[in-house]
Amino acid sequence: MRNAHRLIATAVLSFLLLPGIAAARDFRLEAFFAGKSSAVGRFQAINGVDRRFKVALTGRWNGKVLSLREDFVYADGERDRKTWHFTKTEPGRYTGTREDVVGEAMVKVTGNVARYSYLVDIDPGVGKNIVRFHDTLRLMPDGTLLNTAWVSKFAFPVAKVRVDFSKP
Repeated sequence: MRNAHRLIATAVLSFLLLPGIAAARDFRLEAFFAGKSSAVGRFQAINGVDRRFKVALTGRWNGKVLSLREDFVYADGERDRKTWHFTKTEPGRYTGTREDVVGEAMVKVTGNVARYSYLVDIDPGVGKNIVRFHDTLRLMPDGTLLNTAWVSKFAFPVAKVRVDFSKP
């Protein structure tokens, strides 16, 4: 009889906790990035470039568009600011634009993972130096967000990026 009570208690507890577990795995850009967040990252290229950086992020969600300001500070002291504008087009789908992005990024979220690819002019000015970023954002069980990306030029991999995001 005791085992039956334990089994029932376990089943009830599992039933009550499952919706919360499922919700934690459903990633939404606006849920994570609205407000303040921070990140540390590293960019490594095949030509020997190896840059570490920190990012302070501020996100604003208006019910349709997430504006995400990224303030970068690189290990060598250089600073940069970029601002993403992600428009939610349907549940789990967004389009994104940024100052240095050529065209739009198409974002698809499935469960706890968001994937998107976009073109960036990494040397704005007289000539263009266009590369493609292939990003994967993964919401981790501890509530942090891991971004891994590979960068390609003419379909050949030329760099990789890792960024770890957290909320205060």
